[in-house]
Amino acid sequence: MASFYHLYYLLLLLVSVIILQELPQQMAADYHSPLIKYLPGFQGPLPFELTTGYVGVDEAEDVQLFYYFVKSQANPENDPLILWITGGPGCSSFTALAYEFGPLYFEQLVYDGTLPSLILNPTTWTKEASIIFLDLPVGTGFSFGRTSNASHSTDTQACFQALQFLKKWLISHTEFVTNPFYVGGDSYSGIFVPIITEMISNENEAKAGPEQSINLKGYLLGNPSTFPDEKNFRFAFAHGMGIIPDELYESLRRNCGPDYQKSDSDSAECSKDLEAYELCKSGLSKVQILEMKCAEPLRRSLSYEEIAVVDRFGNQNNAESILSEFECRDDGYPLSNYWINDENVQKALHIRPGNVGKWERCGRLSYKFVIADTRPYHANLSRKGYRSLIYSGDHDMIVPFQSTQAWIRGLNYSIIDDWRPWIVEGQYAGYTRTYSNNMTFATVKGGGHTAPEYKPAECYAMFKRWLSSKPL
Repeated sequence: MASFYHLYYLLLLLVSVIILQELPQQMAADYHSPLIKYLPGFQGPLPFELTTGYVGVDEAEDVQLFYYFVKSQANPENDPLILWITGGPGCSSFTALAYEFGPLYFEQLVYDGTLPSLILNPTTWTKEASIIFLDLPVGTGFSFGRTSNASHSTDTQACFQALQFLKKWLISHTEFVTNPFYVGGDSYSGIFVPIITEMISNENEAKAGPEQSINLKGYLLGNPSTFPDEKNFRFAFAHGMGIIPDELYESLRRNCGPDYQKSDSDSAECSKDLEAYELCKSGLSKVQILEMKCAEPLRRSLSYEEIAVVDRFGNQNNAESILSEFECRDDGYPLSNYWINDENVQKALHIRPGNVGKWERCGRLSYKFVIADTRPYHANLSRKGYRSLIYSGDHDMIVPFQSTQAWIRGLNYSIIDDWRPWIVEGQYAGYTRTYSNNMTFATVKGGGHTAPEYKPAECYAMFKRWLSSKPL
């Protein structure tokens, strides 16, 4: 009998050891959902690989960051891996997935009470790269904090949490560790992206021994918020676009100061000029000045300067092909809310119930802005030789292309491929210039604040050429 119990306890100990050995793998697997083969609203199985999941970061993993991952539809073993963060702050990365360059779009039909339909995007960037669409900062999309303290963040916290996310994600996806890696984003992510990129670079430099580095190659940004005075370039933009006349532009420069500083705007003359300027541009859509400005619902921008302006659905405007049923782009945004708040959709996406209330594409955050200028990060990354693509929709009035040109020019790198048009299907798609620091700047003709939503085919061509190191 004693030998029987001895054998029993040996077997029990062996089983315990096996369980303990497998537990870390099981815990890692718990972060990530199984492959999603079907989505409500899409006919048939998905013709691409989609997974979603949560990754716990910060102390005790109280911050749970949610992501959508779409594997490259070409050669995922070798194609680049991109971490994409949408601006706001507070706009879900689902914006990029479903309205910019992801594999699915909403069919642009007026909501009739049934679940909105999804269709394939023929110019998705996932034809060229695997993309992690990350909801950042905490409180964005389906990302949440387990405590009130964890639900608050700052610019620097958000960037550090993104680094933690990436390191943990790669532990569970080791097959992508050696793929070329880029960080990307638009609008307010002009703050996040260069900081995160530098953090990854510094992390790589600090590693020693067999520990695997992230194969960082560079970053890409669209109409990025970069420095505090970029709003001053809206006057030059308005003048160049024929929104204000020569006389008002010169009077603004004279009465409000050459840089339109707030300290100069108290004079009666400056106030009068600003009033005239507001009258000239108030009826325009700031995200794309040629688009209709819609009174209802109000526009919700991806820019941090517009963060208090929220429409009745908590959404912003976008989408390339607006059918006749829609009066303007804004009308397509409620579709994402109707779709993603559906119980069956959330089950398909493996959303943890009870952690987030009603999903909003662009929501309010408990957030503190602490970094206003990322030009030093661009300068440092340039010294290290990383590649970068900075593109600007040339009809965006929120972050005008003139302001982006100004800070790039301020890096003081020589031009190696001077200003010229870049062409898609025989037509000018914009203008581009390349610098000796491996930075390419491009305008997207007719593009708005989030250029791929307005010019998807052109932006796909731009992305594909740049990613393969070909001239635009």
